[in-house]
Amino acid sequence: MSSGVLHLIPTTLGEGAPVSAVLTPELLALTAGLDYFIAENARSARAFLKKVGEVCPLHKPIRDIEICELHVDTPATALPGLLAPLLAGRDAGLVSEAGCPAIADPGANLVRLAHEHGVMVRPHTGPSSLLLAVMASGLNGQSFAFNGYLPTDPVARARRISEFEQRSRAERQTQLFIETPYRNEALFEALLKSCAPDTRLCLAIDMSLPGEQVSTRAIGQWRKLAASALPVLRKRPAVFLILA
Repeated sequence: MSSGVLHLIPTTLGEGAPVSAVLTPELLALTAGLDYFIAENARSARAFLKKVGEVCPLHKPIRDIEICELHVDTPATALPGLLAPLLAGRDAGLVSEAGCPAIADPGANLVRLAHEHGVMVRPHTGPSSLLLAVMASGLNGQSFAFNGYLPTDPVARARRISEFEQRSRAERQTQLFIETPYRNEALFEALLKSCAPDTRLCLAIDMSLPGEQVSTRAIGQWRKLAASALPVLRKRPAVFLILA
């Protein structure tokens, strides 16, 4: 028996984006036909499937669709069990909390295991806040690196920012970071404090959502702005990009 296909299915980047606006009709139909999903959060996955079902009827009721969780605390020993249905010939959809699965997402571990077992992996087109941010930033799109989350300790965070700024200057490489939305302001303030005045900083906020906002300025220019002129960062998904 041949194995099933692991479909990497992007989701919307937030509540304000309808699935029909960011996912193709073909992908919506494929998603509606699956009955096994691996998701970072089962509740979020059900909400996503409900949205899909509103524009493309699901082949099964949501209660009959199997959803298994794969998150940062999932032990490696649980991955074979998640892959087992595919090895038995069943197709599956891998979904993240937001955007593209397996990018800044624990689903990458399952994708690696799928390759090791010869399971076909099919990525599908959808929104990625990281790529959208690079596209809109005006910074170097030929060479860029995503560095995930920075340390929360102020001293360690400042040290890492300086290291990434030095790398950016030496390699002319755009450096990307993300943060938990309630800590966005702390990261923004740390970047303003640690980076050189001529280093450019882009804030890419609410990508693909109704409140989307992208602003790129030199650090020195950001420092001169009045507080009332700064973008609101708290509780909004954001990508931070620098180019020294």
